[in-house]
This record gives sequence, structure tokens and C-alpha cells, in this order.
Amino acid sequence: MNEQRRRSTAPAEVIACPDCDLLQEIPPLPPRAKACCGRCDCVVAVHPPGPKDLPLALTLAAAIIFAVANFVPLMDLSVIGRAASTTMAGGALEMWKQDEALAAVLIAFCAVLAPGGYLLFMLTVLLGSRSTPAPHWVGEMLRWASHLRVWATLDVMMLGILVALVKIAELATVTPGIGMYAVGILIVLIPAIAVTFDAHGLWQRIVWADGEQPR
Repeated sequence: MNEQRRRSTAPAEVIACPDCDLLQEIPPLPPRAKACCGRCDCVVAVHPPGPKDLPLALTLAAAIIFAVANFVPLMDLSVIGRAASTTMAGGALEMWKQDEALAAVLIAFCAVLAPGGYLLFMLTVLLGSRSTPAPHWVGEMLRWASHLRVWATLDVMMLGILVALVKIAELATVTPGIGMYAVGILIVLIPAIAVTFDAHGLWQRIVWADGEQPR
């Protein structure tokens, strides 16, 4: 009852809708609740369920799996007695050596640099925000993580790999490696981090650049 009373008397926060820029008041949200824009129905705030440290646990697990996915071969290819294997970074390097510079850069950025940067920034944000109030640099790290999350397209890369496997299945013997399973796990873990992470609540605890404490 006391917690509900504090929620009802807490001042509402005024934010702008990210889609239509409508200013509106967002009251304190209970767990599993979300607030939608009154004009365009865009989700403007979410209070994720689950333990407080769940996003950190998922991010640590994703970082370990990401290292496995980049250092263990994705697949083994065997054709007429010849065998070869490659990793995600190795595939981008081979594309570069074959004068496919644009494809190599896109693969390296979207499949290696963007996911790795996103996980690195999220680890920094989650560890740096364990104190209250959170340092002002946490907000900058959170912005970079949001930008890189858009470019982390491991699911698109996996779809391309599956299409390629179907096409070459009749010409060669393909054996999925541990790296392939690691990428599949990453495709699940990265969205899970975003779902369980309370970005709205974190922004309310970040100290402003001029040193002002959050209200």
C-alpha cells in the first residue's frame, strides 16, 4: 500500500514522443507496464519485468558467446577431398582479398564491429549505472549503444548463410560449426537485452552534464 501511495503521489514526467513529438506526462510505471503516445500509439516508456541484474547477466553471456562466434569456425566445407573453414571476421577478410571491398566492409561492420561495440557499450552502461545517481557519461554510452544496435544485423547475416547453404548443398558437404550455433544464440540474446533493459528508468538517474542531480 505504501509503495502504491508513493507511486500515486510521485510527479509525472513530461517527455516527447519519439515518433510525433507530442509532449505528454508519463506517470511512474509498475513492473510489466508500458505507456503509449496518446496521438500515434507509439510506445514511449516501458517498465520491463524480471530481476534488476538480468540485463547485465544477459549482456555478459552475449559477450562470451560473441567471442566464441568470432574465434570458432562457422562451418566446415568439404569439396572433392578439400576442406576449408572460416569465421565471421575471416569471411570479411576473404571478401576483401577477392576485391569485394564494399561487401567486406559491410560484413565486418554489421556482423562484427556493430554487435561487438553494442555489447561493449552496454556492459559499460550497466556497470557504470549501478550507482545512484549514475555518472553523466553513462548517457553518452547509452546513445552510442542505441545507434550500434540498429546496425547489428546478425539475423540478416544468418539468413544469408542459410540461403547460401541451400544453394551449395548439392555441390559440397557442409558441416555447421560451433560458431554457427553461437551466432544463433546471439540472435536471441541481443533482443533479450533490449527487452529487459529499462532505458527510461536509467535516463531518470543520470547526472546532467552541468552536474545537476536528477530529481
